Amino acid sequence: MASKEIQMVGQSAAVEQQDHDEPTFPRYTGPAFLSYGFRPFFLGAAVFTSLAVLTWVALFVGRVSVDFLYPPREWHVHEMLFGYLPALIAGFLLTAMPNWTDRMPLRGAPLLLLFLLWLGGRLLMAFPWAGATTAAVVDEAFLILLATYVWREIMAAGSWDRAPIGILVSLYAVTNILFHLSALRGAPTDLPERLALSVMTLMLTVIGGRLAPTFAREYLADRKIAPLPVVFSPVDGVAIALVLVGVATWIIEPETVWAGVMLIVAGVASLVRLLRWGGWRTWREPLVLILHIGYGWVGLFLVALGASILEIGFTPENAVHLLTTGAMGTMTLAVMTRASLGHTGRSRHADRLTVVMYLLVNIGALLRILAPNAETPTALTHAILGLSALGWCGAYLLFAFVYGPFLLRPSLDE
Repeated sequence: MASKEIQMVGQSAAVEQQDHDEPTFPRYTGPAFLSYGFRPFFLGAAVFTSLAVLTWVALFVGRVSVDFLYPPREWHVHEMLFGYLPALIAGFLLTAMPNWTDRMPLRGAPLLLLFLLWLGGRLLMAFPWAGATTAAVVDEAFLILLATYVWREIMAAGSWDRAPIGILVSLYAVTNILFHLSALRGAPTDLPERLALSVMTLMLTVIGGRLAPTFAREYLADRKIAPLPVVFSPVDGVAIALVLVGVATWIIEPETVWAGVMLIVAGVASLVRLLRWGGWRTWREPLVLILHIGYGWVGLFLVALGASILEIGFTPENAVHLLTTGAMGTMTLAVMTRASLGHTGRSRHADRLTVVMYLLVNIGALLRILAPNAETPTALTHAILGLSALGWCGAYLLFAFVYGPFLLRPSLDE
């Protein structure tokens, strides 16, 4: 019975991939780099985040002094949350939306203009020669246009089951506006930062929580390994609801016992959800396993953040880096590598250099979390942060080096 089910799932997965992963569109004759959104945005994000993190470490240890639009700490937070991550979101959604809606992808000149708008935001945040207001408006415009695109495609295709994605991207755009409004007035940016981290957590919970079991199921079915994980069940629904309640409580009452307890409960539920998928059974294919590792970071972040509020063993800073360097770094790199291979006509298999990327980004995350926090950083703190940055940035620079040629050239199956 189990083998029959595996065979049926494997066949249906193959048919679904053939029929829906790559809809048939009119032939594109422009530059390959602008044929799909993942190409410019994945490559741009990989190079940018490497340069931005290395710059931040140099600023932190006092090696350089630069007059960015905002003070170094706010610049670093903004560029990780609203510079690097939106590029990854754009690359993913601009590639996934045509598959979800069977509508033409954004390509050619419109895609180039959107990419240049994102790049312009990064340059103006670092060198605000046009003025603070102009820099903020250009930066805000990118996420607003991305949200507009997502809603246009959802409405045109009637794909209302994708509406939660549109809501999350829209919330992210509003959060970026709130960040600029606060930072330009010199006010604390705590609230927009919590909002951004919460939206990021929900995105990873919803999207990552769909990708990890789906690809694990396909992998196990293809190799006739039973039992197969259930992609979505009541347990998943409860876990998502608990995460929503947990982060909402943290946004409204960030220092209360209730927020700490709810975050821990949400984290435990997320880890239970992860265990149900049996991701360890995909260890022979790191391209699948890494999605489960990335989702595991999300659960650990929620538990650690709740514990930090209750003053149990964690600091808020280290807890947050479980999400930003751990979950965000691992999950986005997992999606980037898989999508870049699949959409350029290559086998979805992680080679040795790809495995090195996964190891580097996780080692970098672990070192960042273990770095001691102190009002006056020591030489040891600087050394650990430097090694963490080298690991994390090394992963993304290696992606740009290995996968960059794939993104710049036509797909093998064209």
